[in-house]
Amino acid sequence: MRVFITGASSGIGRALASRYAARGAVLGLVARREQALRDLAASLPGDHHCYPLDVRDRNALHAAARDFLSGGPVDLVIANAGISTGTLTEELEDFDAFRAVLDTNLVAMVATFEPFIAAMKQAGKGQLAGIASVAGIRGLPGAGAYSASKAAVIAYCESLRNELSPYGIRVSTIAPGYIRTAMTARNPYPMPFLMDVDTFAEKAADALDRGVRYTVIPWQMGIVAKLLRLLPDAVYDHFAVRAPRKPRHR
Repeated sequence: MRVFITGASSGIGRALASRYAARGAVLGLVARREQALRDLAASLPGDHHCYPLDVRDRNALHAAARDFLSGGPVDLVIANAGISTGTLTEELEDFDAFRAVLDTNLVAMVATFEPFIAAMKQAGKGQLAGIASVAGIRGLPGAGAYSASKAAVIAYCESLRNELSPYGIRVSTIAPGYIRTAMTARNPYPMPFLMDVDTFAEKAADALDRGVRYTVIPWQMGIVAKLLRLLPDAVYDHFAVRAPRKPRHR
């Protein structure tokens, strides 16, 4: 099995890399921090490919994809790279943070999938997986950029799934709830159903094996997400306006 993973040097990406390496997969590992990436590859069983780059650099990302594809068909591409920060539209200096979040979480996902689709169509099989978030279910105050990016990821992957299913290509959306990583460690508020990252990776890999179209992990947050979808706007707003907020980028 050959698996290409972005955002692989830490958090969810690192845990997924460890999970698939333990299964004997050959990995293409993408992240900005070169030393962390190479340390990860050295710690894993098997021989893997490291691509230190910023996923916002489409040309570099495509070059990495071409290099990995040259070694054989790719079974699974996981677009996991993502960033999160609090943002406020009224603060003019937050515009760059908005752009960085959207470019990293959404636009780079498109660039990640692009170079693999032709080969998967030719093979008549393959799987693309986008890592979304429950933060994309309803807009969270103080997190406009992050919520917007993840809502867009959910819609984008749904569109892509229906575009590619006639060609035998599966598209899966995994929406994590609160997962114990360096990113969530900065959250100054309670995080219900907080899950260990290795447990998440195991459950996510199992879901991808089943070809799941969309799932929320952990399952308890899946129930919460369904309820959030059903709440009338007035009811949701009553509670959301009082919700704690993620610290702003500075």
